[in-house]
Amino acid sequence: MSSPASRPVPPAAASTLNLRGAVDLSSLKQRPAPPAGGGTSPGTTAGPGSSADTGTSDAGTRQLRVDVTEGNFQELVELSAQVPVVFALWAAYSPESTHVLDTLERLVESYAGRLVLAAADIDAFPQLAQAFQVQAVPTAVAVLKGQPVPLFQGSADEVQVRGLLDELLKVAAANGVNGSLGGGAPEAAGPAPLPPLHQAAFEAIEAGDYEAAAAAYRQALLEMPADAEAKAGLAQVELMARLQSLSAQDSEALRTLAADEPDNLEAQLRIADVDVAGGHVEDALNRLVSFIGRNFGPERETARVRLLELFDVVGATDPRVAKARQGLARVLF
Repeated sequence: MSSPASRPVPPAAASTLNLRGAVDLSSLKQRPAPPAGGGTSPGTTAGPGSSADTGTSDAGTRQLRVDVTEGNFQELVELSAQVPVVFALWAAYSPESTHVLDTLERLVESYAGRLVLAAADIDAFPQLAQAFQVQAVPTAVAVLKGQPVPLFQGSADEVQVRGLLDELLKVAAANGVNGSLGGGAPEAAGPAPLPPLHQAAFEAIEAGDYEAAAAAYRQALLEMPADAEAKAGLAQVELMARLQSLSAQDSEALRTLAADEPDNLEAQLRIADVDVAGGHVEDALNRLVSFIGRNFGPERETARVRLLELFDVVGATDPRVAKARQGLARVLF
């Protein structure tokens, strides 16, 4: 599956998790393995059967916590076709890193091998931080079938993190990732199945048929207009469809046009799409708020509607959306 999405996912917005492809991991996957060695995450030590490799423990089960290196990164990405791999990006200078790593390790263990935790020191592996577009540490990003799924940045309490991991497993199941590596404490029950129309939408996304996915979400909204997940899903697959045929060269040309012609509605809308998909959410929302503030009539309304759709894509609880809503209110009233 490609593209963001796939669905762009805001931090701490479990209800909108889905696969996304804005982050390109291919260059990291093809990097040559370095000599043996590398750092370990806070509170861990490397050694036989430790979490510093992806081998088996003395009990014969795969390790559920791994310290990421350039040498094992590709294996971890490949493992994400079997179970979701939760990358925890940390740094020694961040006092919150140890707390977040401890919380993630404890929770990952509780899922009995259905998740793997990959702890990555961004000082030892700066390319990974760049690939994941990390703006702060600690940051948690899952990888599912080779596609990144942003989870949260900064501190998060255990209840919030478990909610995100539960949602991640629902998305994994919808995309055919139901493996287990064994080990850990038993989980009482697996993730709840998706509603039929949501399942149909996920399957259509997997097949690259965004039109069919949108149709499934529209039908879900006809049957239940208050279905927030269907509303977000529809906004996201429509974004994916708009970006499907847009090449990197086209994007650069559009960006130049948008800079030269700030009141060109089509250029501003398309670059806002590109920026949301690429993780530059604040830039995208600010672009449309500014356009709305400068223009009136039908073009203003078109931009306002698109902005509201992008709010659904990013997630209502995202602080960048809250800030953009305040900006929109100021320019409208």
